[in-house]
Amino acid sequence: MNESQVSEFLASLPPKPGAVVRSGDFPVGVIGLDHGHIGGMCAGLRAAGADIVLVYDRDTKKAEDFAAKYGAKVAQSAEEVLGHPDIRMIASAIVPWERGSLGIAAMRHGKDYFVDKTPFTQFEQIAEARQVCRETGRRYFCYFSERLHTESGILAGYLIDTGVIGRVLAVEGFGPHRIGAPEQRPDWFWKKRESGGILCDIGSHQIEQFLYYTGAKSARVDHARIANYAHPDYPEFEDFGDAALTADNGATNYYRVDWFTTPGLSNWGDGRTLILGTGGHIELRKFVNLASNGSAPNGEMVLWADEDGEHSVCARGLVGAPFFGEMILDCLEHTERAMTQAHIFMAAELCVACEAQAQVVSGNGILPLYHPTV
Repeated sequence: MNESQVSEFLASLPPKPGAVVRSGDFPVGVIGLDHGHIGGMCAGLRAAGADIVLVYDRDTKKAEDFAAKYGAKVAQSAEEVLGHPDIRMIASAIVPWERGSLGIAAMRHGKDYFVDKTPFTQFEQIAEARQVCRETGRRYFCYFSERLHTESGILAGYLIDTGVIGRVLAVEGFGPHRIGAPEQRPDWFWKKRESGGILCDIGSHQIEQFLYYTGAKSARVDHARIANYAHPDYPEFEDFGDAALTADNGATNYYRVDWFTTPGLSNWGDGRTLILGTGGHIELRKFVNLASNGSAPNGEMVLWADEDGEHSVCARGLVGAPFFGEMILDCLEHTERAMTQAHIFMAAELCVACEAQAQVVSGNGILPLYHPTV
């Protein structure tokens, strides 16, 4: 693209999405407030026209605070929300290992389901959810927020669709996070069974992006590693993980996730995505633009090079988050605008596979040396 074509591309972007339904048309019930992502999930739903009408959490005070914020009522049990005749969708950020079973229950109650990442922690949950989806016709959606709720992530998809970087060959993803004060984390955060592990949890963002940007339908796990380098008081916890995958169409992926964001960074994590094509490459600086040293927009940067030159655009305010309205319409019209069920389940399956196949790196960093045979 030359500069004129870049301007034309930006001018041709779809309008920022608004509400797709009127108030009262799409009531949502919430079960489980264990992860803060429920705020982003519900904000996106409301912007698309949904109403948050009922909430349940085991922590009554947490449920009351949430209800006051969203104008909802507090339920006395999860069953009350599941059985409510008017509710169309269940949204949840419950503890990860409970997400699969809650989704299955929601679908069996005739509700569509929208859950925080990671959507599953066990292969058995995925198999059962696939079957229940087929049996009930209900939808199982996941909040892969690092693509779906970042405008840079959305803009990159539009850019790839123009063909300006050619066929996508490889995606590299980096998802560092800040752990903060350990005492502020819930007990489940430190436990492998309940959290699913680092490659399954925050690694889910990276795998979903890889499948989406490459157009892959499936992939294999080539290698995966996990480690607990700096948290010996929590022996089940994984503070570092990386993995490499190869897609069915030949595209490759490497991603790294960790809990080592320094306190000096202005954001919780310098998340980046690098996308290589046959005709150029794209870099996403989603949450902080470290190279600008404060002199340029912070985060939501899309940088790319193609045969005509180098380009950079701040995506903030350009495209919004179309996923939420598309998801609601998918539920109402039985379409697959937002993402296919096959895509969601494949991303989830690969998350669990990475964790299941991961080699454990010694926490003190000492590994046996490899001596090649002469």
